[in-house]
Amino acid sequence: MRHIMPLFQTPPRSLCILRLSAIGDCCHALALINAIRREWPDTRITWIVGKLEATLFAGLPGVEIIPFDKGQGWRGYRQLWQQLAGRRFDALLHLQAALRASIATLGIRADVKLGFDRERANDGQWLFTNHPVPSPASPHVLDGFLAFAGELGVRDLTPDWHLPIDPQDRAWARETLQGRPTLLICAAASKAFKNWTAEGYAAVADHAAERGFQVFLCGGPAQLERDLARDIQAHCHTQPGNLVGQTRLPQLLALIGEASLVLAPDTGPAHMATITGTPVLGLYAHHNPARTGPYHCPEGVVSVYQACVEAETGKPLAELGWRTRVKDPLAMQRIEPARVIEAFDRLCAHHGIAVSAKPNEVPEIT
Repeated sequence: MRHIMPLFQTPPRSLCILRLSAIGDCCHALALINAIRREWPDTRITWIVGKLEATLFAGLPGVEIIPFDKGQGWRGYRQLWQQLAGRRFDALLHLQAALRASIATLGIRADVKLGFDRERANDGQWLFTNHPVPSPASPHVLDGFLAFAGELGVRDLTPDWHLPIDPQDRAWARETLQGRPTLLICAAASKAFKNWTAEGYAAVADHAAERGFQVFLCGGPAQLERDLARDIQAHCHTQPGNLVGQTRLPQLLALIGEASLVLAPDTGPAHMATITGTPVLGLYAHHNPARTGPYHCPEGVVSVYQACVEAETGKPLAELGWRTRVKDPLAMQRIEPARVIEAFDRLCAHHGIAVSAKPNEVPEIT
């Protein structure tokens, strides 16, 4: 077992966290930051995060949030570096193995720059850091992040996703859901190949309605998400409410927190549900759910990843690297609605979610 002296024997004065995106990975970064704050409450923490993601974490107490707008190109880098001019951190935690994130580190002054070891680093990240963090035994992204805290000297690595929810957003969510058993379907991922079928989502929505749930479709304003929501509604016998494109991220977090269950593919809302403790029914085909699945809800995972990756590579899963991705763009279609419905019923029983036997119409959304 590897054993070395931690970087800090006493609490550092200041730390910089660099994780720009995506929403799910930033939810993992939240757990890391909370672990550091729990151990060292007086350490000043600065988090450089994407402009969109910053809207979700702006209310995190005791943490300076610096939004980075990648859409501005080089102007965004210059603005970031100007904002940090004259500042120096005891350590930088570079949590994103992507070149655009590594470029941002060029203007961040820190005594130590921690990055992933060669097993996890991509895009030459090791060229921008001077202290590799050994990969943990677990392949999960969150455990890889928490290893950074352990390297610093944080002893208690228990994940903590506490994030205050604005009272107005919580009140809106409660008014919307009316305290009724609710299934939220966050159907669309950022990449279309990660999405399940409209017919599959509709089958689960109808089953949930028959079990007494109200069902809402949620998501961002992108045309892909709006089109998928309309396709789902077209295949439903009991019409779900459609909130796609109508919520800010903090509102969506509040809505997830008030819901009974969340159904989602490999995308951010599945990890936002981890923040609120809401059970997740997660659908996986392209990435190993042991790496990217809902951290505290493995019983809700429906995955065809192992079957797909073994068929595609001709090798057993145990012989494949933890990063191996299924390339078949139709892999998600191999998830059968019956399996998802079975997992839905199992989650209801596991979490003691009481429902009625009669269909429960969803209130009209205006």
